[in-house]
Amino acid sequence: MDESKMAQTAATEGAKLQTDTLNKAAAVPVAVPYVVMAPKIEDTENTKKMKDSFSFFGPATFVYAVFYAFCMYKNGAGITFPFFMAGSLLYLYLCLSRLGISLKRGSLFYMIGMVLLGVSTFCTDDWRIINLNKTVIFFLMMSLLLKQFYNTSKWKLGKYLTAICQLVVLSLGEIVRPFSDGKRYLKNRKGKKDKRVWYGLLGLVIAIPLFFMMLGLLSSADAVFRQLTNNFLEYIEPGNIFNMVFRILFLFFFSYILLAYLCCNAIKEEVKDRRSAEPVIAIIITGLLSLLYLVFSGIQIIYLFLGKMELPSGYTYAMYAREGFFQLLAVSVINLIIVLLSMKYFRESRVLKGILTIMSLCTFIMIASSALRMIMYIRYYYMTFLRIFVLWALAALFLLFIGVLANIYRERFPLFRYGLTVVTVLYVALSFIHPDYIIAKVNVANAPWVVYEEMEDLEKRKPAPGDFFQSENPYHDFRYLSTLSADAAPVIIPYLKQLGYDMELFYEDNIRAAVSDREKESGRMLNYPYRIYGFGYLYLERMQERTQNLSWRTFNVSRYVALKSIEKYTNKLINRKAL
Repeated sequence: MDESKMAQTAATEGAKLQTDTLNKAAAVPVAVPYVVMAPKIEDTENTKKMKDSFSFFGPATFVYAVFYAFCMYKNGAGITFPFFMAGSLLYLYLCLSRLGISLKRGSLFYMIGMVLLGVSTFCTDDWRIINLNKTVIFFLMMSLLLKQFYNTSKWKLGKYLTAICQLVVLSLGEIVRPFSDGKRYLKNRKGKKDKRVWYGLLGLVIAIPLFFMMLGLLSSADAVFRQLTNNFLEYIEPGNIFNMVFRILFLFFFSYILLAYLCCNAIKEEVKDRRSAEPVIAIIITGLLSLLYLVFSGIQIIYLFLGKMELPSGYTYAMYAREGFFQLLAVSVINLIIVLLSMKYFRESRVLKGILTIMSLCTFIMIASSALRMIMYIRYYYMTFLRIFVLWALAALFLLFIGVLANIYRERFPLFRYGLTVVTVLYVALSFIHPDYIIAKVNVANAPWVVYEEMEDLEKRKPAPGDFFQSENPYHDFRYLSTLSADAAPVIIPYLKQLGYDMELFYEDNIRAAVSDREKESGRMLNYPYRIYGFGYLYLERMQERTQNLSWRTFNVSRYVALKSIEKYTNKLINRKAL
């Protein structure tokens, strides 16, 4: 074989060997790094409308944010709060109209609820009610937004809560939308000259210095106007400006991105039927609990409701009735959760329905037992906010379990809408009754040393026969009375006057120092007897703090009534700069 053939053969074998090697290498799996990208949300019809109408959504959202800052700046419960609620609903209506979305049936309930809670906030000074009002308003607003953009007719509590969390958290992914939509709008308008913008800027440049010059001249011309100007200029400080700018930017971006995310329709609308678990599991669990509840319910009926059998050693009927209400409330809430989970995750079963019915009926007895125990406890230890709230929660649970019983036998029963209606209506009622006023009214009526108009001396009050409150000792937790809000002022202020408090001290800059000085001058305690009634000046000090910034913008009904109650028992009129 010649050299050329040998070289050709060697080249052929080498190529074959290289090919085999490559084929073997290809058969071996090789880890290739890759990046998992989040699915991009495609533009929907509403998204396109929002982008095309940035000239409306951008300015409208900014004006809404400025309105929010004006209403809520250092003013969590003033007269501007219900106006902010009305403005929020107006902003929502205008945005929906721009997107071509009509208000759905049932939306009016959410709106009325928010407006009523706005009014309630303006009428109370109780920080617990104010914070609860704002929490309920937030959930009503989120539910209203979801209702407008999705078909929520088949949604239940779990789906609503998940959707609200998804809406609030994932809307942050739209944080760049105000910038991108604004850039797109400006790009589309490029080449379209509008001289009115430049004329407007020129007018602004001329108007600002002229405004401040005239402000100075008018301030020097009139004392009243000068005082108003000085009060206004007090707000123009770096801290106040930063606070206002932050509020405006926060609500602008939050409102815009929330609306932008809703337009994306990224929340899954359908509700999956998760009733796939074997009902035997639920039957065993709920059946065992139901047996326990039947025995417990029987004891409640015999011992507590009828009082027919002998009590445990060392217990009186009052002692037996005054314990366990918090535990029974907790068990009732747990039972509600168990019943709802059983209906959601386990296949339909007649046996399971029967057991869940028994569990629900036993829960009714537990709710009644807890309520009766709480009433007995109040009878001996009087009123507090927590005790009123427990009774409210028991009433809400009672009505919710009626809806649960209906849902057990009627699958189409709108349990979530029923529950939302019940809780909202009951809570609106709670927010308007002013619990602190009721607490003061009941407790003060059963406190000692009450002075009646026809009596010249102080007399110790003892519960009259047949009174609901049968405690051996009159009410004495005066430290708690001093912590009540201005809602209680119409009751506490007259009581303090009857006890001999010097109401004029309310107008002192430092009530504690004034009390100390007058005691040194007179050589006696200003309030009688001091060990029991030292709470009075603490309450006046609290009212002084709560009402010191009362103005036309921060006007609050409860705080104003407290001031009028104090004015009634002094020789001075309300002395507030802004009023």
